[in-house]
This record gives sequence, structure tokens and C-alpha cells, in this order.
Amino acid sequence: MKSARRRAREFALQGVYQWLISRGHASEIDAHLRSTPGYDKADQVLLEAVLYGSIREADALSQQLQPHLDRPAAQLSPIEHAALIAGAYELIHLQDVPYRVVINEAVEVVKTFGGPDGHRFVNGVLDKFAAEVRPAEVAANRNGGRGKSA
Repeated sequence: MKSARRRAREFALQGVYQWLISRGHASEIDAHLRSTPGYDKADQVLLEAVLYGSIREADALSQQLQPHLDRPAAQLSPIEHAALIAGAYELIHLQDVPYRVVINEAVEVVKTFGGPDGHRFVNGVLDKFAAEVRPAEVAANRNGGRGKSA
């Protein structure tokens, strides 16, 4: 059984994906998602924060991610791009969620919706991005310290 937070991330990914394809309004995308089975079981606070925040900041987040990509963001698969945008948004704005949780959740969501190796790519990019935006937490974790727990 999926947690409410995993469901929220899955719906947020679907919404950001839809936005990347259509460039529609976030409220219209949200309205469409609300008609999807299981929407009511998602963590609504997390879903709305990640969906609206990711769409609002998508272009800036893509630019911030670019140094960690092996090709222009426009050439990424839309699923991987959406997962990277949502993951980057969480890493920057949801500091109460440990960076490893953000990365692991993005990887799991891409395993569900993406291509066969997309999760490896997302893992690598978000790991590098986390080191940039949360250097103390990442350093503590990599040096065997106990960072924040899940």
C-alpha cells in the first residue's frame, strides 16, 4: 500500500509532466488530477506544495539543474524532467524532508512512470544537486554522521 506522501509525489510528477507537455495553467492541471482515482488518498499539503511550486519555478529549477545534466533540459524525457524539477523543488523548499528521502522518492516514482534506466539518471542528478543546495546535510551523511532521519 502506498503512503499518502508517495501518492502526493506521483500526482505532482504527473502534473508537472502535463505542464511540461501543455504549458497549461497549474489550476487546470490540478483540477484534472483531482478527477483521477486515488487523488483523495494523497497528502494534499505536500501535493499542492510540490505541484504548484514546481510549476511556478520550473524554468528556474531547470536552469539550476542544467550544470548537472549531460544534455539540455529540453532534450530530457518529460518524465525524467518532471521528476528532476519536483525533486529540486523539494530539496530547496522542503528542508524538513531529508535529502535522501527526496532522492529515493523521486527514483521510486520514476521507476513507476519512466523508462528502464531513467531512475539511475534522476538519482545521479539529484544527488549532485543536493550536494549543491544542502551541502552540510550531504556532507554529514557522506562522512558517516547522522543527518536528519526519515
